[in-house]
Amino acid sequence: MTPTKVMLVDDEKPFVEAVSKRLDKRGCKIIAAYSGEEAMTKLNSKEGANVDVVLLDVKMPGMDGNDTLKAIKQAHPLIEVIMLTGHGTMESAIEGMRQGAFDYMTKPAEMDILAAKIEQASSKKRGHEAKIQEARAQMIVTRRGD
Repeated sequence: MTPTKVMLVDDEKPFVEAVSKRLDKRGCKIIAAYSGEEAMTKLNSKEGANVDVVLLDVKMPGMDGNDTLKAIKQAHPLIEVIMLTGHGTMESAIEGMRQGAFDYMTKPAEMDILAAKIEQASSKKRGHEAKIQEARAQMIVTRRGD
């Protein structure tokens, strides 16, 4: 099975480096971005192709996590997004979930729980992709029958 491709978006470089190393050891392929703008540039490029899950910090300068979440869901609706924050507020959690976030966790996240959430999110994305493939195959079969 191919490794889960995870984009980690956070303006705190030491956090990105530490979490990237820990997830890499668990078999994830990591792409780092240090702002919402950089995340969108990478997701819209060849490097960002086939990203399964985005770990997204809520509080960032410029394009914050909720703005980035909106942009991701608009451009790449199948990518699952897990919101991360060191400044957890119920308002931002509710807003993120309303905008389509898969889940919401406070930093520092327990690595076993985070890894399990990434696997659940990746599995959900693969399930959606399989349903789309089935629907496309069914359309082709139906057209041939006309």
